[in-house]
Amino acid sequence: MTGPIRPLPPTQALRALEALDRLGSATAAAAEMNLTQSAVSRQLKTLEDQLGVALFHREGRALRLTPQAHEFAQTVRGALDRIAQGAMALRLTPRGGALSLAILPGFGMRWLVPRLPDFARLHPDVTVNMATRLRPFSFAAEPLDAAIHFGRPEAWPGTRHLNLMHEAVRPLAAPGLLTAGPLEPAALMRLPLLHLESRPNAWPRWFAAQGAVTGPLPGPAFDQFGALIQAALYGLGVALLPDYMTIRERRDGALVDATDRPPAVLGAYHLVWPDDRAESASLRAFLDWIATEADPLHGPSAQATSEA
Repeated sequence: MTGPIRPLPPTQALRALEALDRLGSATAAAAEMNLTQSAVSRQLKTLEDQLGVALFHREGRALRLTPQAHEFAQTVRGALDRIAQGAMALRLTPRGGALSLAILPGFGMRWLVPRLPDFARLHPDVTVNMATRLRPFSFAAEPLDAAIHFGRPEAWPGTRHLNLMHEAVRPLAAPGLLTAGPLEPAALMRLPLLHLESRPNAWPRWFAAQGAVTGPLPGPAFDQFGALIQAALYGLGVALLPDYMTIRERRDGALVDATDRPPAVLGAYHLVWPDDRAESASLRAFLDWIATEADPLHGPSAQATSEA
């Protein structure tokens, strides 16, 4: 037995609210929606009347959303995005489903994508769409079904998770930077160190795992592993890089160990998905498949360290 049909606000009025919140002015919202500014105002007034709450106030000729309306606009944005995404998925895969996955670019390209042909073979009717997200986000505000996460899964509230792989890292550099061969940690500190913006504590934690006391560790920062690897290849400094991501560079001798210390495990990758939604058939199929690919004990010989 289905529940009662709940009246929904007009879509055009919801679009006007979302556009005003995102663009900051009724003029810009009107231009995007191909309406007049007064028409946008009427749409917002219609929404106010139906909801029975004030949504905006005037500051001169400008419209400003109330704090409550701003929060509602974020919910509306997520809902509209999911509708648009669902419509696109229906057009692209009319006989199957779609899964929208947020990926970390390095892990996504080096670990996940090479494995996806197997998933496509097993589930040809499911399309996996991927979008890069470097940090946790709100599933309520983003049209995404699941995400790859590095770190502690409990740091992303409101989600369930599946452990995928521990990440073993080691300091690597171009051979020309290490004319005297591998160095002890204390000597390594005197070389330029390359950093990843999303992991500002990686080097301090690595040195702590070696029993080395550090002060400030200056050096250039990069927003993605791909750029970090390129910087190390060109001899800009020593980079703390995952083993799974540097197999080719180490095999070819383009990057060499900057120290004889064994790799260290500083964290793990997880697949996370919201716990307040029913799992779609596409997500369930992906979860069942990726569980067979997961290797949560990857790097058994690596030196484990506690997460910060």
